[in-house]
Amino acid sequence: MGLAMEIRRDFYLGEMIKRKHNGLIKAITGLHMCGKSYLLNNLFYRHLLESGVDSEHIIRFAFDSAEDLLLIGENLLQIEKEKRRVDPEKFIAYIRTKIDDQGMYYLLLDEIQMLDCFEAVLNGYLRKDNMDIYVTGSNANLLSKDIATEFAGRGDEIHMYPLSFAEFMTVYPGDKYMGLSEYMLYGGIPIVVLREGAAEKAAALQNLFTEIYIRDITKRNRIKNTAELNELLNILSSSIGSLTNPEKLKNTFRSVKKSRITSATISKYLDYFEDSFLVESAERYDIKGKAYIETPRKYYFSDLGLRNARINFRQFEEPHCMENVIYNELRMRGYNVDVGVVPITEKTQEGKVVRKQLEVDFICNLASSRYYIQSAYYIPDEAKRTQEIRPFRKIDDSFKKVIITKDIVQPYYDDYGILTVSIYDFLLDPHILEK
Repeated sequence: MGLAMEIRRDFYLGEMIKRKHNGLIKAITGLHMCGKSYLLNNLFYRHLLESGVDSEHIIRFAFDSAEDLLLIGENLLQIEKEKRRVDPEKFIAYIRTKIDDQGMYYLLLDEIQMLDCFEAVLNGYLRKDNMDIYVTGSNANLLSKDIATEFAGRGDEIHMYPLSFAEFMTVYPGDKYMGLSEYMLYGGIPIVVLREGAAEKAAALQNLFTEIYIRDITKRNRIKNTAELNELLNILSSSIGSLTNPEKLKNTFRSVKKSRITSATISKYLDYFEDSFLVESAERYDIKGKAYIETPRKYYFSDLGLRNARINFRQFEEPHCMENVIYNELRMRGYNVDVGVVPITEKTQEGKVVRKQLEVDFICNLASSRYYIQSAYYIPDEAKRTQEIRPFRKIDDSFKKVIITKDIVQPYYDDYGILTVSIYDFLLDPHILEK
């Protein structure tokens, strides 16, 4: 695949276009290298030009660009050396020279967290009627938490994920079956997808981890003991989709690594991973009791390629990877996703009453719609099917219940009204659940 190839991100571009002139600061957040800058400076910039905006009225500035910083009399190396951020006075003075009429100006600012006092600067610009502001922030600094607090309700977040499978397939030369295998192995980070060959892709992923993500997390949170941080990432990587909590992880460290790390430290590290958008956690929800169960949780990687690189492409269990892909797809589509628990009581053959918990892989909520989803890698026979739908049969509401399988099947409903679809149809048709 040549690098000349452009991956369209129409969904996110649409989200930005919808928010034009809404009087808020549009902040594009997401995992480092997932395509935020490209969306802002290429795709959205082009949209503005095509819709008739004069290029003089579009001000683009990247705070991590040595050339852009020279325009305001700043030096990138000096800033690094002095461990400081960009001087806001210099930036404001520069912007002043760019605005010379009452027409609408579009401010496209990349890596905004490198500007000192950026919240105050942007809030100042918000007061001007002729400014429409768009920023990106690398995961580790412009956190979604910060947006809510810093801009006092005037921030509007567009959260971006690595490529969805449908986006991936727009540049993948093979069929969807080969495509999904590759996507589950190397993930959807654009620069990795556009690399040729397995060795190149693997090297790019390893490099991203050490050079960008780990460095970023340790620098931002001033972590001294990176060995434990790295080890925790390894443990999470080898157990995606498994229920866990800090206490359980502490015991793993104790027995395997003879480490004395505390569950409080582990909890903090897990937060750092989530803040950097490397992983997301899904809470458990008791469907009958209609209540959240505080712990344990399941952790999923925002990009499977990163997860696989972390464990040197060793443990590639497709059922877990498939579950992770489904989770990410649901999150991209805007659903809140929990892990479902259905408590039941049963009689054994000896007549003893036992309490059990049946698992529903995902409960997805968006506005008033809800879906219950099971990820079933293969359903070779009726016995396996009965096992998969058992939790569904115990849920007594009328929300739609769906099984997603890697088997190649036409979508169909069974006698209980349960929909079965193949993972290929689910990933490639955004409206399949509503059908």
